[in-house]
Amino acid sequence: MTDNPTSTPTAQALAGIRVLDLSRVLAGPWATQTLGDLGADIVKVEKPGDGDDTRGWGPPWLSDGEGRPTRESAYFLAANRNKRSVTIDMATAQGQALIRRLAQQSDVVVENFKVGGLKRYGLDHESLAALNPRLVTCSITGFGQDGPEAGRAGYDFMIQGMSGLMSVTGSPEGEPQKVGVALVDILTGLNATIGILAALEQRHRTGRGQHIDIALFDVAVASLANQALNFLVGGSAPRRLGNAHPNIVPYQAFETSDGHLILAVGNDAQFARFCRLAEMPELADDARYAINRERVAHRETLVPLIAAALKRQATGEWLAMLDAAGIPAGPINTIAQTFAEPQTLARGLAIHLPHPLGGIAPGVRSPLRLKDSPFDAPTAPPLLGQHTDEVLETLLGVNAAERQALREAGII
Repeated sequence: MTDNPTSTPTAQALAGIRVLDLSRVLAGPWATQTLGDLGADIVKVEKPGDGDDTRGWGPPWLSDGEGRPTRESAYFLAANRNKRSVTIDMATAQGQALIRRLAQQSDVVVENFKVGGLKRYGLDHESLAALNPRLVTCSITGFGQDGPEAGRAGYDFMIQGMSGLMSVTGSPEGEPQKVGVALVDILTGLNATIGILAALEQRHRTGRGQHIDIALFDVAVASLANQALNFLVGGSAPRRLGNAHPNIVPYQAFETSDGHLILAVGNDAQFARFCRLAEMPELADDARYAINRERVAHRETLVPLIAAALKRQATGEWLAMLDAAGIPAGPINTIAQTFAEPQTLARGLAIHLPHPLGGIAPGVRSPLRLKDSPFDAPTAPPLLGQHTDEVLETLLGVNAAERQALREAGII
């Protein structure tokens, strides 16, 4: 990574932007990892001894070059590539002074402490902006900087429940379900990234940074999308439909003779083609099913007819025919099958990064592909404190003797 932007067409998009990462677990690290994928220099500050909570969230653990398990968790590896790790104890005055100096050398600070958590250390946005008016600070919390719940800690699972997301996820006959990954954390990280990029663009015009308030709860509610509007427009709370869609029919999973597939009919022309393919052409002319709004109104009678037809043949046979007819459909893969998909292989979605302990750290390639500013050389997630000496020396001018004294005092 470079501290100086270049004018060449292949320069990384965020070359010259430095991010001071004071976050941990997932939402904040996901945002900073994304910024790192775009070429920003990410300096991740961690607590000496333990570091980011997720370093201990295993198994599974990464293996070293001899095949022996390390203490590097898969969870930590998922959200921390392209970063430099620095250990600093921010509970100490000397540690706080070091972080303030790093903030003066940074463009962005990302943190996910509880509301007011950094103020007691003199590391809140107002304190840091007084030293560096161009600084953009992004605070990620469970519920935001104000409101009756502002002081509460927020976790993805509980936010999925409170936001209503779980109320529309799962079988109608079963209990509400969370999404199989911490999706609210991921969406919060992405929204934080968008806000940071917008604030940096505004800084080009005004010369000043600003504070960004991102809440998991806000993100989850905003991400309800059509389901939120189904309530706000229709007046009644949407219900769980399993794999079915509240506004489109047929748009769900169906059983075949040897498994399942997803049928995603998006318009009336596709439905008519499907009816011919399934040897039920009369359904496309039936007033109850010819147009989508009627199919939604009569899903209870239509879906069983489609289900019976799809059970007649195997998944692979159906997928080949549906694809040839231009009808959207797909398999329900395991994650192992996903990484064996020809499209996955062709797009190079699995990446393999040399790790400081030897061996290879697997990863998943960023979905961001900028033609004129590619980033094709990601680095493995760092060891705890791997770059402490490097960063303190090159950015702050702390010499070896001073670093040794700080280390002996437990500051770094």
